[in-house]
Amino acid sequence: MQVGSTLLITCLALRLNAAGAGDFQVGALMAANALGMVCGGGAGRLLIARLGHVRACVASTGVIVLAVAGHMASSALPFWLLLRAMVGAATICQLMVVESWLNERADGKQRGTVLAMYMIATYAGMMLGQLAVGADDDAGTFALPAVALAFALCLAPLALTRTPRPSTGSPAPVSMGRLIRSLPQPFLVVFVSGMLNGSYFGLSGVFAARQGMDAAAVGCYLALTVVAGLLAQLPLGLLSDRVSRVSLIRGTALLLALVSMPPGLVQGLSQATLLVFAFGIGSLQFCLYPLGAGLANERIDAGMRVPLAGMLLTVFGVGSCIGPLVAGAWMSWAGPSSLYRFVAVCAAALAVFLGHIQVHGNSRRAFLG
Repeated sequence: MQVGSTLLITCLALRLNAAGAGDFQVGALMAANALGMVCGGGAGRLLIARLGHVRACVASTGVIVLAVAGHMASSALPFWLLLRAMVGAATICQLMVVESWLNERADGKQRGTVLAMYMIATYAGMMLGQLAVGADDDAGTFALPAVALAFALCLAPLALTRTPRPSTGSPAPVSMGRLIRSLPQPFLVVFVSGMLNGSYFGLSGVFAARQGMDAAAVGCYLALTVVAGLLAQLPLGLLSDRVSRVSLIRGTALLLALVSMPPGLVQGLSQATLLVFAFGIGSLQFCLYPLGAGLANERIDAGMRVPLAGMLLTVFGVGSCIGPLVAGAWMSWAGPSSLYRFVAVCAAALAVFLGHIQVHGNSRRAFLG
């Protein structure tokens, strides 16, 4: 799933850039995917409840393969935006299938290990998807069929497993507003993480191409960022069990703001220097979501973790929708380096407002019985 998803996002962004599209249009493509994820959550829950996990995933994969084929049929941007929204809605259903299955089958003593392996698989798939970009040509003759094959192949382990299927019972509805008001810090972290990750996947390939990198170098640049995020997961995860998660998130955000400033402000950096900064940015940026999710889960009753996970994904998706639009508009106005100015501003704002909520916000625990 992650190989196909990452390869599709990067391939489409590079094709639009090669066709002379503006940065705002490239950001809109990523935003359409995120909007589809936000709107598809309810449909995904209904599909899983009525069809079961395996059949819901099969149906969602069919929609994705159809949309990928549609990208080969036309290059009109409005049509691509519609297809990206379709892919986003189907992808959220796939994620709900996988994550609910993992959470139900893993007991309390295994959950941390299982979810860590899940994140490693996620980042490994992203890395391979970025590297595969280098094997493509300008027409996408390799990438788009490879995306369709990757999504089709991801059904095999799901269909062949002998692991008992999770129950399809739907949890009681929960007010998103009430949950967000009870957990303002975690949801702020997840929202900013969505803005940063959405902007990265939608626009960092464009930034790298504008620095003179060819397709293979762009793939390596993007893959290195993901590898850095993978390597940082376990150390920061272990550290979060020993220190205050709020303090750790603030420190991570401040470091991210500092590391993002040089590529955002200094023009003409060498490719080797950009790779160094990409590694530092990835090792910090991709840790914000799991740190925010961990902060939320430590403050909520165990029975509310399923609706909490769905709402975290929704808020992340909203951030992923807004971030590429804002960053793309900034890049169109002030140049490609504005992507990293955007990252620095978002990270610094997160550190400031997280501290403000901690000091001045009301202390609540959400839905404890």
